[in-house]
Amino acid sequence: MESLHKKLPGILICLAIAIPSYLLGKFVPVVGGAIFSILIGMVIATFWKEKGKAAPGIKFTSKFVLQLAVVLLGFGLNLNVIMQTGKQSLPIIVCTIATSLVTAFVLHKALSIHKNTSVLIGVGSSICGGSAIAATAPVIDANDEEVAQSISVIFFFNVLAAIIFPILGKALGFDTLSGDAFGIFAGTAVNDTSSVTAAAATWDSMWNLGTQTLDKAVTVKLTRTLAIIPITLVLAIHRAKKEQAASGNSDKRSNFSIKRAFPMFILYFVLASIVTTIAVNLGVSTDFFAPLKTLSKFFIVMAMAAIGLNSNIVKLVKTGGKPLILGACCWVAITFVSIVMQHFMGLI
Repeated sequence: MESLHKKLPGILICLAIAIPSYLLGKFVPVVGGAIFSILIGMVIATFWKEKGKAAPGIKFTSKFVLQLAVVLLGFGLNLNVIMQTGKQSLPIIVCTIATSLVTAFVLHKALSIHKNTSVLIGVGSSICGGSAIAATAPVIDANDEEVAQSISVIFFFNVLAAIIFPILGKALGFDTLSGDAFGIFAGTAVNDTSSVTAAAATWDSMWNLGTQTLDKAVTVKLTRTLAIIPITLVLAIHRAKKEQAASGNSDKRSNFSIKRAFPMFILYFVLASIVTTIAVNLGVSTDFFAPLKTLSKFFIVMAMAAIGLNSNIVKLVKTGGKPLILGACCWVAITFVSIVMQHFMGLI
């Protein structure tokens, strides 16, 4: 109880930033509440250097609340739907994720970009934007400035994708009588749900397709979200083995523990997905889980407020050139691979 009392001031400050940010995100969905929240937090941080009694609560929100948001995200995944309608896009998803991660690794070496920032941008670009960054950050022990910078880069290219992709789709000759082809394109090449939704809905309205494109794009996007599980597990094992080697115990197998390396909140994320799948199979409406999905989104916004409060906006601007180049290269590479794969699969 005493611990909660110490954290309460910081938690309430993050909540106070999150509420208007979340509402603003509803009015401007392409930007989203998380971006408003992190920006407001950064602006406040330029004037409020010493957090004092609020510091423990801000740290708690940026770590624990962020992990809780990822767990609740699992309640939005019906594994049956993903297996039935997402398998068509699976080869494209695998190739785009691999392309983004390889691009991030190569440019991390070539441009001397900090490893954690490279990982977060690579994972965020290839899987599901802010949610993937939220899941990965605790696993690799990324600090708040690395998370803030990665989120900012991902946001920039999200907005570009939402605006450019419907125009690009028309120029490339995507099928305008069905939403499948562009839906797969938006679902595999755009990373954040808000921008996937914006691009797909624009295509539907351009060609009077109802919600065909949107339904396809969101299903593909949910399939991509599952990639969080293997990616975070591999990163956790890699980090644990690296720490073991650094401590001089690399030759002692008994010192490495999968249980210790595995991020438990990812396990809870998987369990939440399984609970949703079983419940829906038993006749429970997906609407039953809607409040938990909404709460997940709100907790991400709240955690971004904490991350913004712990970030130095001046430093981020000064060091932002290379991460932007990395984000651009990942974005272009994913877009190219998605188009090429669809062409070879006869979808366009």
